[in-house]
Amino acid sequence: MFIYLNGEIVPKEQARISPFDHGFLYGVGVFETFRIYNGHPFLLDDHLDRLNSSLQELMISTEFNRAETTVMLQRLSEANSWEHSYIRFNVSAGNGEIGLQTEAYEQPTVIIFQKPLQPPGELLEKQGTWLTTRRNSPEMHERLKSHHYLNNIAGKREAGKDGSIEGIFLTETGMIAEGVVSNMFWVKEDRLYTPAIETGILNGITRQYVMSIAQEIGMEVNEGLFSPYEAATADEVFFTNSIQEITAVSEIDGQLFQGKRGKWTNVLFSRYAADRERLWSRQ
Repeated sequence: MFIYLNGEIVPKEQARISPFDHGFLYGVGVFETFRIYNGHPFLLDDHLDRLNSSLQELMISTEFNRAETTVMLQRLSEANSWEHSYIRFNVSAGNGEIGLQTEAYEQPTVIIFQKPLQPPGELLEKQGTWLTTRRNSPEMHERLKSHHYLNNIAGKREAGKDGSIEGIFLTETGMIAEGVVSNMFWVKEDRLYTPAIETGILNGITRQYVMSIAQEIGMEVNEGLFSPYEAATADEVFFTNSIQEITAVSEIDGQLFQGKRGKWTNVLFSRYAADRERLWSRQ
């Protein structure tokens, strides 16, 4: 397998970064994960907008546009000979002295990881479980997709190894936040609900896309502070992320939902499936 490292395509065994990289020493770095479908990086513009905003927040002096990023992805995909793949686009601060730095980082480390995926198929289904591990507060004014992942690791360890079970975080006050690797939605009486950004969740790209298409097809979309009881009384529940797409939920700790039979879950998934090889942005 090849990866992209600071302008070069190299075998993963030959990839090296400095121990003085502040992404390694202090977690100063962010990343985006997304899928390439038949050569098309779905919602790439939206991912780059969030990445560039996060880099500015961390004072990492670089930014990326569609044209140059597409070339980078094409080079990597050609080296690996993969048309359908998982991408992790990672930017860390780069080298610095030991100690906390207040100046901007001028020479970041850019790594693109790629893994092969099967061509997309039908709607998938998972179960959920409420976690006792609470969602931590964001380090900045809004949660970044950063290298700070200990809270997610703790949540995953509590949920267990079974990939068909997603752990769901609550906030310190007991409101629904998000899954360990996903955002959460539910449908009740044809209305769509999802926790607000104020709960400290990541504003997922697929989350934003789903809210946008739901509004397009006439659904009422509600963001807010919700208790687990409000989700437990829903008709349909689903998770979203940029790799697992829209994933139906069959049950949460024994509470049953419609899962793959959910009307609105299928409507939204069908729209996603129609868009995934063509859209650069949800706008």
